[in-house]
Amino acid sequence: LQNDHKALMKQVEEALHQLHAREKEKHAKDEAEALAEAMSQSQSLPQAFAKVNAVTPGSPASISGLQVDDEIVEFGSVNVNNFQNLQNIATVVQHSEGRPLSVTVIRSGKKVHVGLTPKRWAGKGLLGCNIIPLQR
Repeated sequence: LQNDHKALMKQVEEALHQLHAREKEKHAKDEAEALAEAMSQSQSLPQAFAKVNAVTPGSPASISGLQVDDEIVEFGSVNVNNFQNLQNIATVVQHSEGRPLSVTVIRSGKKVHVGLTPKRWAGKGLLGCNIIPLQR
């Protein structure tokens, strides 16, 4: 009877060791996958060409949710491939007065879509924000 007990306890101990070893491997693999995904996420962020450095409260830009330090990736039809200067954005804004524009920005390392409708308001311009080109 004592021999059976020892043999069974040995089997239980070995099974526990295997179980914990597998769990440790799985945990390490999960961490590696999470790290790889985070790396690919940061590399898959599109290139920004301009940055918002001021947003006036109550303006169309403020109402749409645009924030200071948002890096602009796409502004209507303007993107990193066809952007030459801020005049490109001004042209798109003037042609889109009263019509919603799709604006894509990078905010805190994440890609965010904003619907922005350029229109006349109490302040200056059609947007109420200041955009500066990014030096790359």
